[in-house]
Amino acid sequence: MLARLRSVALSTRQVRTFSTRNPAMAPLRIGFVPEHFSTPLEFAKKHYGLDARLLPFPSGTGHMVAALQADEIDVGVGLSEGWVAALGKAHEAKQDAGFRLVGTYVETPLCWAISTGAKRDDLRSVDDLKGKRVGVSRIGSGSYVMSFVLADQQGWLDPQASGPPFPVEPLNTFLNLREAVNSGTADFFMWEHFTSKRYYDSGEIKRIGDIYTPWSSWKIVAKNHLVNPRNWSQGEQPSHPALKEELDDALQKINKGVKHFNDNPEEAVAYISTKLDYSAEDAREWLKTVRFPQEVRGVDEAVVHKTVRILQKAGVLGDAANEQAMIGLQR
Repeated sequence: MLARLRSVALSTRQVRTFSTRNPAMAPLRIGFVPEHFSTPLEFAKKHYGLDARLLPFPSGTGHMVAALQADEIDVGVGLSEGWVAALGKAHEAKQDAGFRLVGTYVETPLCWAISTGAKRDDLRSVDDLKGKRVGVSRIGSGSYVMSFVLADQQGWLDPQASGPPFPVEPLNTFLNLREAVNSGTADFFMWEHFTSKRYYDSGEIKRIGDIYTPWSSWKIVAKNHLVNPRNWSQGEQPSHPALKEELDDALQKINKGVKHFNDNPEEAVAYISTKLDYSAEDAREWLKTVRFPQEVRGVDEAVVHKTVRILQKAGVLGDAANEQAMIGLQR
């Protein structure tokens, strides 16, 4: 499979470069999670003319999946597991998800902190979570998918079970999740470490563990109309660039935003600590842990394969997931 993909997929070096965009094109609508990871997007728009409306989705990747399918956004920057799970579920249902993976936004894994209510003395570690109610932003979101991965790591998955490994409480926003573990609506939830840390420091919630994604954490997806179709089954190379002009231009501008981020760490700290919900100290600590790619265009097929296999093992996806159909541009 990999050899066939390599023979037909354009590498990022083969994508035609456009220095300017057709002025008649409407700005792309790019969905993103308004957290520290979004800083290179802000720099791409502020300093390099990214022609896009940046639309925040604080409830995460699952909400962006719905927005893509409702034609509310054209591009999404979100968590790898959320995108791959949605694409795999659509294929299992013999449907087209309406979007494809086209870029790699963050190379490093994501640390999901596991949190409970500040006064939950009965919950002290991950070992205490078996059978407890998990709060998630949405069904299909990264926080939902990671509950399966957590259960798999702990040996709590029942292959015969028809439902999820924990009772699930969809709560939409990070604020709702924090309130739910204190009110008892949910027993625990998982969210990115540095986003959660401020609320550990204030005593609002309590940390009882963490779990890392076994894959690079953030990917870029685009609606099908922005990706030129290719005939995978016949092994034919497309005669046109893999990406439409406006999408290719946007990804090039994001590359510039990433470079600016890497070259100007104090500007990044100032933006994160004044415009987002983080302290300057936490922003600097986060900078030590994250790595953005020099080239965001394209997705490693091996990363998709690994993500699919782990999601299958965790019971999120069945055996029929079509990895080829998930990728709009391969590295």
